[in-house]
Amino acid sequence: MVQATFLTGVERTFAEHEIIVSKTDLKGRITYGNEVFFRMAGYTERQAIGQPHSMIRHPEMPRCVFKLLWDTIQGGHEIFAYVVNRSANGDHYWVLAHVTPSRDGSGNLVGYHSNRRVPNRTVLTSTIIPLYNQLLQEENRHSNAKDGMNASHAMLVNLLKDKGMRYDELIFALGT
Repeated sequence: MVQATFLTGVERTFAEHEIIVSKTDLKGRITYGNEVFFRMAGYTERQAIGQPHSMIRHPEMPRCVFKLLWDTIQGGHEIFAYVVNRSANGDHYWVLAHVTPSRDGSGNLVGYHSNRRVPNRTVLTSTIIPLYNQLLQEENRHSNAKDGMNASHAMLVNLLKDKGMRYDELIFALGT
């Protein structure tokens, strides 16, 4: 599937009572999405199922936050994170994501489940967007993408260490 790589600068929103739901397998391929997910992402179910969840990754989302997210859920833990996604037509939408590992009857990880709610606009504007801009600037300062991600990840880890918090604790301290 060809991914949209352009951005419109238009922000999509969804209602406070709506929840975006998607599930993936262990490799991050989409196995389920609800109607709100497909509407916000701008893909049909047929277009999205089996595709990597990264198909909705916005280029202004710091890679280090995804590293933190993946490290956490692959370790069998849940995480809450603010995420900006890109719709198929280049629009974007912010969410407060709650991502959890899914397990089979024996306790083995079999995939991941994400519920996303309308984010707190004040937290986004006052803290998350400036933080993500700093992390993204650090990532872009390096010619090697991996070096950039590692540098911004170190910035984020040091910030959390200074505050004595995990990432999701920081998110809840900001207000959700």
